[in-house]
Amino acid sequence: MPGEEIVYLSVSELAKRIESKKLSPVDLTEAYLDRSQKLGPRFNAYARLTPEIALEQAKAAEKEIQRGHYRGPLHGIPYAAKDLLAVKGLATTWGAKPYANQVFDYNATVIEHLNRVGAVMIGKASMIELAGGMGYRFASASLQDEAKNPWDTKCWTCGSSSGSGAIVAASLAAFAIGTETWGSIICPSAFCGVSGLRPTYGRVSRYGAMALAPSMDKIGPMARSAEDCARIFAAIAGHDLKDRGTVPIDKGAFTYSPSMELHSRPLKIGWLTNAWKSLAPGVAKPIETASRVLKRYFSSLKDVALPVGPWEDAGNIIVAVESAASFRSLIRSGRVSELTDPLGQIAGYVNEQYSAADYLQALKVREIVQKKMDAMFETFDIIATAAQPIAATPLTLNLETDLAFPDPLGGIGNICGLPAMSVPCGFTEKNLPVGLQFVGRAGDDFAVIQAGRTFQLHTDWHKKHPKIH
Repeated sequence: MPGEEIVYLSVSELAKRIESKKLSPVDLTEAYLDRSQKLGPRFNAYARLTPEIALEQAKAAEKEIQRGHYRGPLHGIPYAAKDLLAVKGLATTWGAKPYANQVFDYNATVIEHLNRVGAVMIGKASMIELAGGMGYRFASASLQDEAKNPWDTKCWTCGSSSGSGAIVAASLAAFAIGTETWGSIICPSAFCGVSGLRPTYGRVSRYGAMALAPSMDKIGPMARSAEDCARIFAAIAGHDLKDRGTVPIDKGAFTYSPSMELHSRPLKIGWLTNAWKSLAPGVAKPIETASRVLKRYFSSLKDVALPVGPWEDAGNIIVAVESAASFRSLIRSGRVSELTDPLGQIAGYVNEQYSAADYLQALKVREIVQKKMDAMFETFDIIATAAQPIAATPLTLNLETDLAFPDPLGGIGNICGLPAMSVPCGFTEKNLPVGLQFVGRAGDDFAVIQAGRTFQLHTDWHKKHPKIH
């Protein structure tokens, strides 16, 4: 059996060992399964473990590799999928009581892609009910209850990919798949001290994934490093005939190899001056240090301000209207009352009150800000700032009243479908992780990965992990 340190290695490092036959996919899978069985319940990280599937896939991977058929850097690598991705024959609960026994007879496209490259699914990650689509006040808004942060179990991991964040931070799997409509990859990555990529809207198929706000939903990887995210993204990106929202074939696929970076362009980075009203003192210090690191390696770093406008209001209307449509039968049947969270039980009815005129107005606002951001990306390749203005919050916090701060970049990034990445950049005085965020032009996921990778070549925050006994 491999030593305990093996579970902390990056996908890229594990892949090297598997390809050279120094590490057995079965041994690696058993190590992660054993750890997940022991520690998963402590963090409420999983909706369910899938040991039978995992061992079957790991044995198949091992046989193929021994025969010389190596499928690439995810072959034999264990991962967890957020429980809103359909896996044939398995309960896919969407984190919500009304769907606790829901089973699909097909796989989501992302699961198919991961099967194709030989990745090993060891479980479904817990999540906030309906990915927060009906709103929620408390971290406990989940079939699995509150996801606890491995850095401090009295703190939350952030929603809605809450289990995915805990799984990667606690090294219960080599990577996890998360989703974001507004913040649900970037925030858990920041709170949990992991690297997370929100791809350009339409780069990854949502076929077989729960729809929340279809014009804003995105699926992406959460892992140890920017390079890991690039390798996972390469496996799951691409046009899909089953998802009409995916970008065309010539713009969908993504390829990655570290050698590409040798020929990559020097990035022009804009440091955002108005993304957050203020940063908590424990966050401000690491972010300031991170900006100095960026200045050293990106000499063109200049301050820049986001355009000011009602972008968040427009984003909120789009999410409210589209989620009310996505969950119409749940709301109309009254079964929405079965949700755990008090806000979730009523917000759907409120969301149904928006008019078509409100929605169309919000779409016009989206077009305006898309043009403004296109203009900004004529000058900069990447804009950067703190991923969140605060560190992980207490599990008991009322999110509606005590975590309500303006997030113009989250609004803009998600209504414009821009790629973004959060990478760890330090810790608060209470040893909670702090995230640095890079945002790029729609379609330029490579620049976002390049910025994250460059930062990680010169820092080692992404190599830290919580001490779990």
